[in-house]
Amino acid sequence: MEKKQIDPKVLEAANKWLEGNYDEETKETIRNMMANNPDELSDSFYRNLEFGTGGLRGIIGAGTNRMNKYTVGMATQGLANYIKKAFHGEKEYRVAICYDNRNKSSYFAQITAEVFSANGFKVFLFDELKPTPELSFAVRYYKCHTGVMITASHNPKEYNGYKAYWNDGAQLIPPHDKNVIKEVEKIKIEDVKFEPVKKNIQLIGEETDQAYLAEVEKLSLSPGSNRRQSELKIVYTPLHGCGVKMVPAALERFGFENVFKVYKQDINDGNFPTLHSPNPEEPAAFEMALEKARKVDAELVMATDPDCDRLGVAIKDHDDNYMLLNGNQTAAILTYYLLSMWQKKGKIQGEEYIVKTIVTSELIKDIAVKYNVECYDVLTGFKWIAEIIRNNEGKKTFIGGGEESYGYMIGDFVRDKDAVSSCAMFAEITAWAANMRKTVFDLLLDIYMEFGFYKENLISITKKGQSGAEEIQKMMENFRNNPPKMINNSEVIMIKDYLTSKAQDIKSKTETRIDLPSSNVLQFFTADGTKISMRPSGTEPKIKFYFGVKDQLNSKKDFEAVNQKLDEKLQHVIKDLKLDD
Repeated sequence: MEKKQIDPKVLEAANKWLEGNYDEETKETIRNMMANNPDELSDSFYRNLEFGTGGLRGIIGAGTNRMNKYTVGMATQGLANYIKKAFHGEKEYRVAICYDNRNKSSYFAQITAEVFSANGFKVFLFDELKPTPELSFAVRYYKCHTGVMITASHNPKEYNGYKAYWNDGAQLIPPHDKNVIKEVEKIKIEDVKFEPVKKNIQLIGEETDQAYLAEVEKLSLSPGSNRRQSELKIVYTPLHGCGVKMVPAALERFGFENVFKVYKQDINDGNFPTLHSPNPEEPAAFEMALEKARKVDAELVMATDPDCDRLGVAIKDHDDNYMLLNGNQTAAILTYYLLSMWQKKGKIQGEEYIVKTIVTSELIKDIAVKYNVECYDVLTGFKWIAEIIRNNEGKKTFIGGGEESYGYMIGDFVRDKDAVSSCAMFAEITAWAANMRKTVFDLLLDIYMEFGFYKENLISITKKGQSGAEEIQKMMENFRNNPPKMINNSEVIMIKDYLTSKAQDIKSKTETRIDLPSSNVLQFFTADGTKISMRPSGTEPKIKFYFGVKDQLNSKKDFEAVNQKLDEKLQHVIKDLKLDD
């Protein structure tokens, strides 16, 4: 068989590593790829792993397009350089660094700490894996200029990543995100200061845990319900990730004494041996937890992703079957509880607000209207929720926020989605309902009866290669240039184009400006309450369509019938858009 030709540019990049100041193990790996696996060599060296607006994410291995000591070191050097420019003249520069259970996470965290220390930073390095929200908290607690979380969230086991944070504990937003990228792109391997200054590195752990948990505990709005329902049966799984200690600790602080663990998934393992995917959005991730729940007759089942910033929930329906909530349902229940309890306690004074992303259910906004609480819409991503909090600091009070992709944040002591506090609060909601002789399912039906039965669906379409990216671009252009007038026999009454920042009211033929950063997102709203959002990925040839429909639920006994009606409505809406054409 003829040996496959390797792209000269790939060979040039690989040979630079063979000739450069790289460790022998890395060089041997490259030689092996050259001899035996040209495809892997090409994928490892055909480009540089990009430092995007959220940081790095890639497959672990040797090469310019991989997560390894050198790409992590270069990212860190670029971030350190930018921090010194942005905060020029500071007496001391500070950084907090944390990591999850993924393969090589602790190693990459150590490399990151060493490079920062060599650049003169005071480094606060967690002594063991901890959740992403605790890293966000630590940035604020230790008055750091930046922070780094080593995680690839719920990506496959081959991946790891590097998330960068600003001094408010939030991920980077403009202009800092783009400016850091420019600094990282300037870095050559010889620029990286790998030699650590050990005196600059301080290990942190127990003190930070307790300070963080103390803030979580302050969120409780119904401690009496928790005490009365302390025996509530809860099943929790961290899906092999770093919620393993902090979530049970938070539940204990809230007064819950009957938390059942899925022991095989309590083991921190970056290979995720019991899972196809460590993603709480996928029903398969709940299989072992639900098996445990049926054995112990649990009222509540919760799963968090590897870095413990996203939460999946299962509850019992009226037939005692477990029902997986989607992200919109969980966000609606959390919002309903928070606002009703804030009102009951007289805490709503007119300057309070919540935040949701533009693709999240409009049900959240409807609930906010009832309680006279302002609801902000932001682009997808918690960094935009954090930006609203920062802009309103000292002027308005943030109650909570969330997005349909299973991320929620309560209070502002953390500036990223937080599954630890969300777990504790959802357990409290379950206890609060039980105290009223209700289930969480009853609460959900109460919400639907008062505000309307909202149901959502998500379709993700992947088109591979350059031609796929072009297809997606054409798809968006067609919807922009030829928007539908009717969808499922309901008139389109509003079109929002976040690329042009214009909202078009079809009936009045007026346009208003959308006061958000430009983003390639398009939305259609119809007269019957249907909402359709379309958003291409910025990093891969994929486009997501978010569908939301609405109907009345007049009686709890009508739930199944209306649920089925909405399923059919969703299918008609999807068919009307002709996505397969």
